[in-house]
Amino acid sequence: MSARVTTTVAELRELLDSGQPPVLLDVRWALGDPHGRDHFEAAHIPGAVYVDLGRELAGPPSPEGGRHPLPDLADLQAAARSWGLKEGRPVVVYDDLGNTAAARAWWLLRWAGVPEVTLLDGALGAWRAAGLPLASGPGATERDAKTPGPDAPEPGDVVLRPGGLPVTDADGAAQLAVTGLLLDARAGERYRGEQEPVDPRAGHIPGAVSAPTGENLAADGTFLPPEVLRTRFEDRGAGDAAGIGVYCGSGVTAAHQIAALAIAGFDATLFPGSWSAWSADPARPAATGSLPS
Repeated sequence: MSARVTTTVAELRELLDSGQPPVLLDVRWALGDPHGRDHFEAAHIPGAVYVDLGRELAGPPSPEGGRHPLPDLADLQAAARSWGLKEGRPVVVYDDLGNTAAARAWWLLRWAGVPEVTLLDGALGAWRAAGLPLASGPGATERDAKTPGPDAPEPGDVVLRPGGLPVTDADGAAQLAVTGLLLDARAGERYRGEQEPVDPRAGHIPGAVSAPTGENLAADGTFLPPEVLRTRFEDRGAGDAAGIGVYCGSGVTAAHQIAALAIAGFDATLFPGSWSAWSADPARPAATGSLPS
């Protein structure tokens, strides 16, 4: 994966002031918090379009597909056009949680063939820390109304084509755990099986290695430097792995891990169903403890 992964706040401000600003997507989402749109309306970067992760970046949940399966391509394309995505226009995405949710949009659009998609490094927190202005109200989300407001984006014409990034299923993830490196991006206590607040069973995929997503970030919410991230993943076996796969609870924060791996110089495959799909299948084994087993 050679494309650039992040955009700095200074770069975004310059782009927004230019004659050809990027499409700016706000993916406000957190596990257990259904109020993303409310948070967006309270404060967002001027010109941003709100993206509903559960409705626009995922298909209907199922035991086989997990809590956030990949959306139907036609549905994703319709959503992307409603956000204003056009052929050749760059996209910048952010959230208010270190990009752990926004990375889902970054990954999906890259998977769907959009070449210039970056994460705002440091997310909304970095914009706030720079003392830059915030907007409130529905803003560009008024595109959903029968009469769009003045900030509603002009409909886009992007044509999405799947296959830009690799994906795997449960069988492929199990194989990667044996022949390559399978990283579990969830918090350590979920990996170890000490707690499981959402999914059917506790534990991890046998052979998977714990690499919590939060450890990709510095204290200010920006990604750690590339050399630090590279050492982090090499310490877990990425340097000589025949292939790297990543999963999490439902395929959201695993996308953040893939972004961090890309910054470090590694390509990785996403298991979209992740633990939510694996643990729903009683035929799939669950391991516990701090070490791969």
